[in-house]
Amino acid sequence: MGKYFGTDGFRGEANRELTAMHAFQLGQFLGSFYGSQARRARVVIGKDTRASGYMLEDALCAGLTSAGADAYLLHVTPTPSVSYVARTEGFDCGVMISASHNPYWDNGLKLVNAQGEKMEDAVIERAEAFLDAGASAPLATRERIGRVVDHAAGRNRYIGYLISLATHSYKGLRVGLDCANGSTWQLAESVFKALGAEVTVVGNTPNGENINVNCGSTHIENLQRLVIEHGLDVGFAFDGDADRCIAVDERGQAVDGDRILYLYAAFLQKQGLLGAGHVVTTIMSNMGLYRALDALGIGYEQTDVGDKYVYERIQQRGDPLGGEQSGHIIFAKYATTGDGLLTAIKVMQAMLAQKRPLSELHAGMVSYPQVLINVRVADKAAAAAHPQVVAALEAARAGLGTQGRILLRKSGTEPVLRVMCEAEDGDMAQRAADSVAAALRDSGMAVEG
Repeated sequence: MGKYFGTDGFRGEANRELTAMHAFQLGQFLGSFYGSQARRARVVIGKDTRASGYMLEDALCAGLTSAGADAYLLHVTPTPSVSYVARTEGFDCGVMISASHNPYWDNGLKLVNAQGEKMEDAVIERAEAFLDAGASAPLATRERIGRVVDHAAGRNRYIGYLISLATHSYKGLRVGLDCANGSTWQLAESVFKALGAEVTVVGNTPNGENINVNCGSTHIENLQRLVIEHGLDVGFAFDGDADRCIAVDERGQAVDGDRILYLYAAFLQKQGLLGAGHVVTTIMSNMGLYRALDALGIGYEQTDVGDKYVYERIQQRGDPLGGEQSGHIIFAKYATTGDGLLTAIKVMQAMLAQKRPLSELHAGMVSYPQVLINVRVADKAAAAAHPQVVAALEAARAGLGTQGRILLRKSGTEPVLRVMCEAEDGDMAQRAADSVAAALRDSGMAVEG
């Protein structure tokens, strides 16, 4: 990770770590990097519902057009729609203005290339250098000045693409949706109604400040209540930019990314579509997932946390499926990134094709008790390397032995160290995680906030 860009773009508190000037400079860099005297660069842009998104969008467009590029606006839209439009409509790159599941005061700039994939490290490094130098691209003049184009039609084509991927009618099914007051606040209901479902929606009243607030995939308890109270057949919760999806079955049980990977891999296997393919997971996946896949004879791979790394491994091996416990699921045949709406459609396919309720489809996976503690720190690398923290981590691993595991990892999107522990005994996992989190705080490396 660089000074500005982490594993999921340039992210920080709006007008503190991430300013309008940063967006303007990034726009200038992209316009000059992809453009030339012979041709204009074409960049597609989307955003979520944060109030600061308009400021950053305007600044980004000013930078692009001043450098002679054309900016095409999808407006409020999911992150995966930017990837889809970039790769299907011949754009040089795409930018999504979002901080995903973070609070509203944060925002971010996510870059995708012409293939709709996370931007190559080489380009990110050049963007970093441009920003760090406070550089300015040559200013376009006269007919070379770029344009800003309303491109809501691109978002509509993405919606049509999603609908085309559904293999069954949803008529007669009662579906709950929690849109996190984010990017799917209008789109999700439209997609499911178009497919025939009876839809109940929450988290669909964004005001610029309530994105992810007690709603969406990071607060699944709301959707669980909705499903039970309304007697729904299934529910789906998205995060702020809709690249994640967590499901809820008809019994009100949460179906996280690990369980979605399990049930869809099992479905592919039954359909004879998995072949020798593996499921790509991350180091945060539950040990129960691996036990369940072993029982089915399905192989798996493991990467660092981040759908970027999952997709890279999928590409290397040609595997059909991968994802994260958090709900980033990549269906390689259909998308280049995690897509919450696509994930919901694929879960519906597994249910309808097998004529079984969702609770039965994930019942074969028994999760180990897992504890996750986030500790805010000023310097992630220094905190992880502090002798007191290292000693506590080693002691916790020794205490767990073969009955569990514990990880300390740096968040790629926040100033946070994550302590994750899982074990056959939940109390044992809690004690081990607490001991490492306490060491972080006692070391003086933790900060409030």
